[in-house]
Amino acid sequence: MRTSDTRSFSAGVKEELIRLPMGKPCCMLSEISALTQTSGHLAFRGGGWISASYRLDNAGTARRLFQLLKKRLNVAPKLHFVQTRQLGGRRSCVLSLGTEDTRTLLNALHMAETDEDGQIHLKRTVPRHPMTRQCCRRAFLRGAFLGAGTLTHPEKGYHFEWKAEDERLAETLEKLLEKCDLPYKSYLRKGTRVIYLKGAQQISDILAVMGAGSSVLEMENIRINKQLRAAATRAANCDEHNSEKMLDAGHRQAEAIRHISIAKGLFTLPPALREIARLRVENPDMSLQELGAMMDPPVGKSGVNHRLRRLMEISRRIEEEYGEGGKNG
Repeated sequence: MRTSDTRSFSAGVKEELIRLPMGKPCCMLSEISALTQTSGHLAFRGGGWISASYRLDNAGTARRLFQLLKKRLNVAPKLHFVQTRQLGGRRSCVLSLGTEDTRTLLNALHMAETDEDGQIHLKRTVPRHPMTRQCCRRAFLRGAFLGAGTLTHPEKGYHFEWKAEDERLAETLEKLLEKCDLPYKSYLRKGTRVIYLKGAQQISDILAVMGAGSSVLEMENIRINKQLRAAATRAANCDEHNSEKMLDAGHRQAEAIRHISIAKGLFTLPPALREIARLRVENPDMSLQELGAMMDPPVGKSGVNHRLRRLMEISRRIEEEYGEGGKNG
């Protein structure tokens, strides 16, 4: 994954997850369960007809779900595309299962049971798949992210979320996050429960849990670069602030020296002070180090600072003695 790519960081994470191996049968079923809760729909008609379908905006996710259903349940989904007039005419992928394949799916997810006469009876509207194993919990979180998750680009901020259309999905996600020791928060957005994580470390942890190792490294690189840029900006601001302070000090010193010249004349000063006084008046924007290099012989920064402080003290005493007007009237 590269930060220069035009795709979103969230899409890059999903691309990595889509390419992961299918895993063990229990993990495949956990991922199917999550995608069923986030993207699945059931349709019923008379005569025992029933159909399950999945609507997915990401073609890669649709391809992975197709492979999961085929490999784990040996069902053959039909794939077609629909164009949505809303949201800029976005195209979605739809996977559809016939009645027999739908029965297989619902039985596997403990959503239904078939009686002796071959009639299917729906027991619940959401999957009930045990996830006592850590690998299954990881697979469910991965599937839920592929179906209903988004991630803000780390350059802009740290925010990872799932939109849980069903409150039971929200409850499942919360339980799994607690088992993974991942702190989360939730709120309602237009009536939909949103489960989210904040902070770079928490998001790195959830990416690692889902198996997106390359995305973790990419995010860490982005975080480090952000820190370096922030440090450079702070340093530049500090240098600018120091430069402004230096310029202000130089002009105050030059003004004080002019005050001495008007009140008593620079010739009354010792030679060392007279030389630095002349240089400062002629070069009010110059640094102490640069002033010292111009003296004969050259003087270090601390020496120049000491002499200018003596000049400022002389100016202060003149003000106290004569007042701000300079010489006595």
